[in-house]
Amino acid sequence: MTVAVRVIPCLDVDAGRVVKGVNFTDLRDAGDPVEMAKLYDAEGADELTFLDITASSGNRETTYDVVRRTAEQVFIPLTVGGGVRTVDDVDRLLRAGADKVGINTAAVARPELVRECALRFGSQCIVLSVDARRTRAPGSPGSPDSVGTSDSVGTSGHGTPRFEVTTHGGRTGTGIDAVAWAARAVKLGAGEILLNSMDADGTRDGYDLEMIAAVRAVVDVPVIASGGAGRLADFAPAVAAGADAVLAASVFHFGDLRIGAVKDALRAAAVPVR
Repeated sequence: MTVAVRVIPCLDVDAGRVVKGVNFTDLRDAGDPVEMAKLYDAEGADELTFLDITASSGNRETTYDVVRRTAEQVFIPLTVGGGVRTVDDVDRLLRAGADKVGINTAAVARPELVRECALRFGSQCIVLSVDARRTRAPGSPGSPDSVGTSDSVGTSGHGTPRFEVTTHGGRTGTGIDAVAWAARAVKLGAGEILLNSMDADGTRDGYDLEMIAAVRAVVDVPVIASGGAGRLADFAPAVAAGADAVLAASVFHFGDLRIGAVKDALRAAAVPVR
């Protein structure tokens, strides 16, 4: 049985408002998250993702309130991430109405957090969010063509990784190979990988197909492609590269594309959708 590909709008939330920029900079207001969530639900979105992109301690209660109000209004799965540092943070978000919780920076700092959360809540609730950027051109000297799945997070063993994990909204490089990190996180219990290309984010130049394919080759859980969607023609290639779901933000928020049109384009490319 073929699993339908999911179309997921992403709402980057800052102080209770949806914002969007390019490469996580030059943010502009895009609307009220609860109202936008209701619209996307009505349009046929398969899931919603909320990312608290500032996640300061003083802003956390705002995020919980947004999650609660959204969960009361929509009936599709909701993934929430940003600023999740502890098992208790995951618990609070799930109790507020999230169906899944994304973990990024805290998991890089302490990978065992992924295992602890998966054991307590189930792998199906835990999404590893990977913000990755290119560091080497494909085929350049020293660029890794494959990575191992060793039991430690670090560089790939081939020098500078081709795709490097970043943290703090893409502002901090880690030297960690993104493909190896995704593979290790799945071994620890992550049930899904949200793979965001920091180079492509907000550019509307298309998804990073090579990055998607590289991660797809080493994990057996769903991969969500994020970063770069700009045209209807961008979505099917991401699926062909190995994505189980396609995520987009600004093209939906500012009315350039509609959920139904994306699904029609996928159907036309013989991609199963709901």
